[in-house]
Amino acid sequence: MADAAPRLHGLVEQLLGAPFPLRVRAWDGSQAGPPGAPVLVAHHRRALRRLLFKPGELGLARAWVAGDVDIEGDLYTAVDLLSGLVWERGDDARTLSQALRDPDFRAAVRGLLKLAGPPLPPAPPRQEVRRGRHLHTRRTDRRAVSHHYDVGNEFYALVLGPSMVYSCAYWETPDGTLEDAQRDKLELVCRKLALTPGQRLLDVGCGWGSMAIHAAREHDVRVVGITLSREQAAYARKRVADAGLTDRVEIRVQDYRDVADGPFDAVSSIGMAEHVGADKYLAYARALHALLRPGGRLLNHQIARRPQRDESAYDVDAFIDAYVFPDGELAPLGATVAQLERAGFEVRDVESIREHYALTLRRWVTRLEDGWDRAVRLAGPGRARVWRLYMAASAVAFERNRIGVNQVLAVRTPGSGDSGLPLRARTWN
Repeated sequence: MADAAPRLHGLVEQLLGAPFPLRVRAWDGSQAGPPGAPVLVAHHRRALRRLLFKPGELGLARAWVAGDVDIEGDLYTAVDLLSGLVWERGDDARTLSQALRDPDFRAAVRGLLKLAGPPLPPAPPRQEVRRGRHLHTRRTDRRAVSHHYDVGNEFYALVLGPSMVYSCAYWETPDGTLEDAQRDKLELVCRKLALTPGQRLLDVGCGWGSMAIHAAREHDVRVVGITLSREQAAYARKRVADAGLTDRVEIRVQDYRDVADGPFDAVSSIGMAEHVGADKYLAYARALHALLRPGGRLLNHQIARRPQRDESAYDVDAFIDAYVFPDGELAPLGATVAQLERAGFEVRDVESIREHYALTLRRWVTRLEDGWDRAVRLAGPGRARVWRLYMAASAVAFERNRIGVNQVLAVRTPGSGDSGLPLRARTWN
């Protein structure tokens, strides 16, 4: 009798102590759960074994990356519904030790173990990276950046489009084009930095060179772009040469800690500071402060998480850390501003563009899905599945205000107190 799905759905609800909002289709073809809801497809019993061996986000991620589970229907709706159970249980969620004292919980675990059957779960998918003991050294940062960015330039071109900008775009309207929105974001950064011809710009985490090329071409500045990814650097150098800008743009494979040819008139850091780490952030901010001339500006574009009641209990996102950004860390906006001020910066403007990132991510997901077969050929099925889930889940997180993204404009204000900003500073809008 094909009854795995009804049993699985009932046991999961018993385990959670709450309704399970997705429909389930099991490996035996049976289905159960609310009609019309997105369908969680368990292709094999080993999906259940993965979840039991690593309850919560990591087990679910392993099953997803390995292709043991799938979603049919709207992926964003499914992620949003699951997030309330896996990622956002909140302070009222039971700890494992509390749950184990509940006879119904223990009975549900026994039932799931019986349904999963032997043997032990297989090894984690090969795309998984283990978190090291020594974080954010030059070596570990190079390794983490290589894991994320050296997937292949063709894969990123498929997802990002011709702009090759891998950070939040800036939309005039939701139905605008991705190319226009990314160009407008780069121009917004340049205007906030008040770039003028002949100035020197340091672009920290320059990616595939888009900011460096835009600033040099549109504002006639000289740019040093640095990245730890050799694949990115090679691609960026070719783009610089094709644009005829080799006299104004230099792309280096270099750690920000090793830049020694300041001062610069401006520094842009767009989507890079998430890789720095909480323990290193003050040193990072001080390094950028030291590289700026007095009166120079920093534009720091960075994703932020919401503050926790107990910051000491904060832990990194298991899926993101294992499969997407190894050793990456998000900080609350207030903590970032405080560290910039401790480093000597005067913070002059903060702009939240949270909704813009949700729009950007949905466009990237659409591009990935439209080019799915090619994406699988370029990066492999596991990696393509990682990126699809990561970008869709991130879009939902921005939409629901679980995370945000902010542009912080800071100045190395000289002793005279003259910041160099006009009285009505937001002339860039």
